[in-house]
Amino acid sequence: MHVPGPDSQTRRQSLRQIGCAAAAAVVGVSPAIATAADRSRVELSFCFVSDTHYLARKEQPEVLDDRSADVCRRLVETLNALEGEVIPQEAGGGAVRGIQGVIHGGDIVDSADKRGAVYERMIATEFAAFEADFGLTGRDGLLKYPVYEVHGNHDGPQGDTLVVDGIRRRNRERPGLTNISENGLHYTWDWGRARFINLGIVAGESGDGRQRRRYAPLGSLPFLRQVLQQHQSVSQPLVVTQHIDVARYSVPWTADEEKFLQHEWHPQDVQEFHQALRPHRLAVDFFGHTHSRSVYGWNGSKERQSLDGNSIKAFNSDNAAHFAGDKQAFFYVEILPEGLKVREVFTEDAWRSHHWTPEVWNVTG
Repeated sequence: MHVPGPDSQTRRQSLRQIGCAAAAAVVGVSPAIATAADRSRVELSFCFVSDTHYLARKEQPEVLDDRSADVCRRLVETLNALEGEVIPQEAGGGAVRGIQGVIHGGDIVDSADKRGAVYERMIATEFAAFEADFGLTGRDGLLKYPVYEVHGNHDGPQGDTLVVDGIRRRNRERPGLTNISENGLHYTWDWGRARFINLGIVAGESGDGRQRRRYAPLGSLPFLRQVLQQHQSVSQPLVVTQHIDVARYSVPWTADEEKFLQHEWHPQDVQEFHQALRPHRLAVDFFGHTHSRSVYGWNGSKERQSLDGNSIKAFNSDNAAHFAGDKQAFFYVEILPEGLKVREVFTEDAWRSHHWTPEVWNVTG
């Protein structure tokens, strides 16, 4: 599913632009000098991946699909080898450094939105493969960095699956958390001066006379409000992750229950999510789900704005390791004194090689 944004482009266009941008690079600025200057300003960095969709074989549910196993493993190997890599000038220059961890935007596995005994066995295989590859702390899996995941619709739309229970278990063991919700699912942590908030499939609320929600929000919106009461500074980076994309569901809300039951994210919750984040000048929202990259300023409506101006900065990531194709991508994010700098790493051959999209997104207050 493709959701176009003002910056949307095909990977072939990206490759063509790499050549054009390189030819137009400013003469007299050496990559070594640019890299050293950029390094001195980076406080820390992290990577954002989403939609790995680990898949087991239906005919052999205890065995991971070969294609899925390969692309997910190569994604992790790419992440592990990224630090120290020189970033091309057309992608903003500098070098990868100071990676603190990886945030996973959900749809960790592929089968936990389905019911039946064979799917229960597939889910167990898929989540075990995720834990073996990504680990938890950077010392207990293939990935050499800590990972901080949320669940998506393929991980358990009603929150009653092994994957969601697994995230709760992992949160009890995850080091450095500053807040955990009462149900054990939503959580926060700090990297440097930035506050990070993981909210699960959507930011929402149910009960108390509210309409039914298609995906159970599991108290994520009240948890967000609680955290924001503690986070008084509106000028420091606030990085929020949920799985579902925001703009499609930023529509006026009425009391028509049947109409809004079909929305993956209830518009009432979307509006209240926007209201909660709006006072924070450096509020940045990362999510996946659409299997396409889109970057825009979100003002609470369906219209995608530029990143300039007073809006929440929305970063919709492409799928990072889906078994169905070769084209994958993830974001590399740096925290700088003035805000955040975001670049995209992409592959057209399922992480046998990778490139940098010739674009830079800057988030400043």
